[in-house]
Amino acid sequence: MLFNSFAFIFFFCVVLALHNLPFSWRIKKTNLLLASYVFYAAWNPPFVILLWISTVVDWHVAKRMFAENRPQARKVLLIISIVVNLGMLGFFKYGQFLLDNFIALMALFNIGYQPAAWDIILPVGISFYTFQTMAYSLDVYLKRAEPAKSLLDFSLFVTFFPQLVAGPIVRPTFLIPQFATPRVATNNQLFWGITMMVIGMFSKVVVADGILAPAAEKVFAAAEILTPVDAWLGTLAFSGQIFCDFAGYSTIAIGVALTLGFSLPNNFNFPYAAIGFSDFWRRWHISLSSWLRDYLYIPLGGNKKGAKRTFINLMLTMLLGGLWHGAAWTFVVWGGLHGLYLAGERILYRKYQQVAFWSSTQGQVVLALFTYFLVNITWVFFRAPDFATAWRMMQSMLLLQGDKNVLSSQYIMQTLLTITIMLAIHWYMRNKTLEQVVSNISLPAVGATCATMMFFIAITQGGSNAFIYFQF
Repeated sequence: MLFNSFAFIFFFCVVLALHNLPFSWRIKKTNLLLASYVFYAAWNPPFVILLWISTVVDWHVAKRMFAENRPQARKVLLIISIVVNLGMLGFFKYGQFLLDNFIALMALFNIGYQPAAWDIILPVGISFYTFQTMAYSLDVYLKRAEPAKSLLDFSLFVTFFPQLVAGPIVRPTFLIPQFATPRVATNNQLFWGITMMVIGMFSKVVVADGILAPAAEKVFAAAEILTPVDAWLGTLAFSGQIFCDFAGYSTIAIGVALTLGFSLPNNFNFPYAAIGFSDFWRRWHISLSSWLRDYLYIPLGGNKKGAKRTFINLMLTMLLGGLWHGAAWTFVVWGGLHGLYLAGERILYRKYQQVAFWSSTQGQVVLALFTYFLVNITWVFFRAPDFATAWRMMQSMLLLQGDKNVLSSQYIMQTLLTITIMLAIHWYMRNKTLEQVVSNISLPAVGATCATMMFFIAITQGGSNAFIYFQF
């Protein structure tokens, strides 16, 4: 069930109405849990079983682990949780990838291995809820948190429908306590929640799907080496498309939760105004980057074991972060490039941090634009379906080769205008929050803006496209 569909609007209205009826808190939570299962089953009902497996295993493992004092037994319990969760993720998401690479390896030895077709459907959002349930087990193992006292609360934590299939990845200590006491949205929360839903929908349907997606699709579908202008505009279009698509989803998710009286963490903070790559990852997909930091980078040693080990830890973290996004070597390269950027930034920062220019406004703008330039290089590998496409794009963008045009003047103008406006908004909002800005605008002006956005949402064609991050 897509957020940008009439089915979801009907579903949301029913859930919101039930949540505001004078039922007991336990019945309301049960309604939310059942609604979450219906929401997920709308894609493929049998995959609800995977949610049940994660829920039951991690619930019992955490309870036993918390009561267990023997270190070896606690490790065994943690391993059970990790094997079950990563086992399901590996089978469904990486089975085909591993099989294809095994076939390629056999071919190097002139062995023509031809297995049966791998006709396995990827469960939507499996990477998100797997990381979320693993965080629960890891927090209990590391004694950062106690197990949930209620199976109902824990089940709702695993399946809470606003953020179930594409995040934000919520920590158990953030969300589970919210289920302990009755919650209904205040008038202010309801206003903010609906406003955020409209903003998120506008970002997804109008900007990502309606304005930017056509240019990106034309460029990345081309079989020839394009002109540098087309290659760069297609990549810039995708940079805006994926931000507006994913940030739009996160904004809708936060808004939906808020209308029910719950709080979800912010997942984006105007990342294209980032000054450097550490700053970028503090602003882009915040819930994933913080998860990788806390559960992978820091346990590996972080930056506490010398420069060489720091570089290795950064690379391992970003390579695995790339693989988390997709079962393809192009995603590994995407993650590897970000790892190199982060390592290079550390080296350059130590050497040039005292240079006054980089602290000036001009220097900050230069660094922000250079960061955005390098981020766009990585988006080529993220978006390209294969290395052949990525190489053609890189030839066009960096070697300035190619003479094939695929973009009309309309696509060129709308991409340039949209990306310019997006970058200007990101820079203006760099040290602000949406709440701060909207609170300084009169209520009639906010209402008129939302009405205008809803009008464009209604008239934009192709508004039923799935969110990009559903595939992860």
